[in-house]
Amino acid sequence: MVNTAIDMALFLLLQGWLGIVAANFVSTSAGMTFSFLVNGRFTFRAERPTLRAAGLFLATTGVTMWVLQPIVIHLLLEFLDTMWLVKFLAIGVSFVANFLAYRFVVWPVRHRKA
Repeated sequence: MVNTAIDMALFLLLQGWLGIVAANFVSTSAGMTFSFLVNGRFTFRAERPTLRAAGLFLATTGVTMWVLQPIVIHLLLEFLDTMWLVKFLAIGVSFVANFLAYRFVVWPVRHRKA
């Protein structure tokens, strides 16, 4: 949730100056950095960050945060005019997409042989 707060706060602070796409890039990048370290260690129990995990994390999160989220924001702005609500809903969509990518791509469950 801290990564979401980082993303939301930076986006709302910067979107008036930088525009939606650039503000979203900056805010999601900051949240992603925090998320990689915390999710890897605590949520998915990775022993240590690896270059492989970092690359997969960047690729999957980059697609959801830098492609999917701006698309969702622009689509929702057709129906809603409250920027914080639009960003919040876009974060919700990307949260689900990211969790699935992390679970099955970045830190997949590896079953130990007996």
